[in-house]
Amino acid sequence: MKVRKQAPQFTASAYFNKQFKRISLSDYKNRYVVLFFYPLDFTFVCPTEIIQFSDRVEEFKAIGCDILGVSVDSQFSHMKYCKQTRNNGGLGEMQFPLISDLSQEISKKYGVIIDDSEDPDFGVAFRGTFIIDGKGVLRHFSINDLPVGRNVDEVLRLVQAFKFTDEHGEVCPAQWKPGQPTMVTNHADPKTQKYWNEEHIKQAK
Repeated sequence: MKVRKQAPQFTASAYFNKQFKRISLSDYKNRYVVLFFYPLDFTFVCPTEIIQFSDRVEEFKAIGCDILGVSVDSQFSHMKYCKQTRNNGGLGEMQFPLISDLSQEISKKYGVIIDDSEDPDFGVAFRGTFIIDGKGVLRHFSINDLPVGRNVDEVLRLVQAFKFTDEHGEVCPAQWKPGQPTMVTNHADPKTQKYWNEEHIKQAK
């Protein structure tokens, strides 16, 4: 699995919209996907991330991106997790599918499973985040150790930036957000010169 290569395909059971269904990565052809892995249902850091993704799902959908969550729990555990209220340690109803990876097959394909039998967290997945474009190509991935949660703002920013580069053929500098200056990959181009002469200097101060 490498950036710029096809993301591993999968089909698995999921819980979404109060029902069980089969989900395939190929279902999301021509749309970006944020595929994120989390260790287990009914834990501590996990719901803080899952809920943030759910609460902000419309921001992702507005730019043609869907969200899929995966853990090694069953779809029945996901259902129970969603039926339990947030103030009782649950999620409430989610705005995206929670995929079951009981066999660990998907987690292994994406290289996030903890496979050291001496590790106290053996058998669960690290906090892996994968951004896949509409052609099924992996554009970004990051893997957190279990104690630290993700930044949903940064995941959204990355999707926005990759989509901008797809559509405009330009490149996005550090910390770029929509509406901010970009460059083209030509040092002599006026747009690039303007960035280096104005924006880069401004940021350096």
